[in-house]
Formats: sequence, C-alpha cells, structure tokens
Amino acid sequence: MESWMTTVQNVTEKILTHRKRKKLKQKKKQQAKNPVLDWLEAFIWAAGVVLLINQYLFQAYQIPSGSMIDTLLIKDHIFVNKIIFGPELIPGKFKLPSTIKPERNDVMIFENPTYISRGPAFDIFQRVLYMLTLSLVDIDKDENGNPKPHFLIKRAVAVGGDSIRFREGDVQLKPPGFENWINESDFLEISNLQDTIRRMVGISAYESIRASAYIDAFQKSGIKLNKNLIKLTSSSENSHGDMFAWMKYRNEALYSINPHERRYGVLWRKFDTGWYIPEGWLMPLGDNRDNSKDGRYFGPVSLDKVLGKAMFKYWPLDRVGNIK
Repeated sequence: MESWMTTVQNVTEKILTHRKRKKLKQKKKQQAKNPVLDWLEAFIWAAGVVLLINQYLFQAYQIPSGSMIDTLLIKDHIFVNKIIFGPELIPGKFKLPSTIKPERNDVMIFENPTYISRGPAFDIFQRVLYMLTLSLVDIDKDENGNPKPHFLIKRAVAVGGDSIRFREGDVQLKPPGFENWINESDFLEISNLQDTIRRMVGISAYESIRASAYIDAFQKSGIKLNKNLIKLTSSSENSHGDMFAWMKYRNEALYSINPHERRYGVLWRKFDTGWYIPEGWLMPLGDNRDNSKDGRYFGPVSLDKVLGKAMFKYWPLDRVGNIK
C-alpha cells in the first residue's frame, strides 16, 4: 500500500513539475519577444476575429445616399445580419445555402446589378479592408472620389409570384390570389405592415414631367416644340422629379413619333406594364421613392445576390435602434 502511495506521489510531482516548467518557459518566451512582434501578433489575431464576424455573422455598413430616408439617413452606421440568408464562403464568392429567405418588407443589402467590377483580387481586398475598418475605409471610388455603389440597401417591396407596376410614382401590386391591382399603401395596411414610403413629388407635378419628356423626344426627333409644353415645364420645379416616369413618357412620345422603331415601343410597354416577379427573385425599392435608383431601373434581383438583412443602427448615438 505504501509503495502504491509513493508511486502516485512521484507521478503527481512529475506532472506538476512539468506544468510549472512549461509555464515558466512560456513566460520567459513571452518576455523575450519583441514588443513590435507582440503588438503585430495581437493585431493580426484581432483582425482575424473582426473578419470572421463581419463575413459570417454581422457586418458594419455606412449608408452613402438618401434613398432610404427616413428609415436610414446618409452616414448612418448599421449592422447587417449576414448569416440569416447564408453568408459567402469568401468575400464575393460561393454563397452558402440557407433555409431562411428574404420576406416582403425586409430591408436588405444586395449586390448592385449595375456595378462594374475591377477584378476579383481588387474586390476581395476592398471588401476585407472595408470590414476591417468597420466601414470607415472604402477604396472603391469613382473619378469624383465618391464610393461606388457596389452594394445597395433597399426594401423588398415585391416577392416571388407578385406583379408590380408604377403609376405616377406610386406602386401598384397584384400578389398571388389578387384579381385586381392594389395600391401599395392599401396593401400594407391590410397586411399589417409598416408604411415607410416617402414621396417628394406630388401628383400635380406629373403633367409637367410628361411635358418635359415630350419636349426632349421632340427635340431628338427634330420636331418643332409646342409653346404650351415649354411654358408648362418652365413653371414647374419638378419637371425631372420622377426620372422613372420621365423615361416612360419619353419612350411613349418617341414611339408615337417613330412607330416603326420597335425598341421605343418595347421600352414604353416595359415601363407601363411593369414586372412579374418569378420565384427566387424580389423587387427592391428605396423608401425615399423619388430619390432612389432601384429595381425600377435594373429590374428584379435574384435571392442569390442578397447578402444580409439590415438589423441595427449603431451610429450616431441619437439614431441607435432597430431597423424596421
């Protein structure tokens, strides 16, 4: 019995001595390390943690434009839930699947369909730097020094199975099961969804918007201008207030002047009839409808291009709160 106790004591002493010796060795190694290398190691470790969180969980973004006023203001800093719809394996590549899909009225971030890439290497470097600095540094700028809209933040207004069209700046929907078109505001009310729409152009402005578009079409076709149209547009400050409607009216005029030019007819009917949203797609629009380049200009967006859901405003302090 005594021999067994002695053996246990010896083994325990050896283990404790080994652990103490190992800790002492680590302490001496730490003391001998160059402080610059020590700082660099800590920075790399912290950067790695930030990247992992931003890439797979929550990413910080800064709002660059007023397209989502009043929901989001210019220079609001927000966190986006990246895991909810399936994060990308690496920045810009290989999106992981998710059972959760964007729903109607969600505010989400997605890849801009009109963005022209400078190459995969630049895209990855730019996005890594953007994430490391919590959206403070963005090297992807245009010739005027403004950030390029690589990503857009809009609201999912129409989803798979919906039809959507626009009448004098207002959205009309025909969801599955609806026989007739319904105004967006009425649909939001019966669906118990929050109405966040902001309009800056009144219904009275559309007469001058149409006149301005017709004048441009007449000038393009070499037709003498109507003085009443000129007088109407000169008296209005909103003759270009709704560019989507202006483009619709312009193509309508060009097609009436040149009925043999099918492209004008195709464009006009596209503006007039709207879109059917297939399954796996959605139509993103800005809450500030008259100051938003959104799905009206580039069409529906595939769910594969949706990167996350806007969740929380963290800066400035007086704007802190959930995003609805």
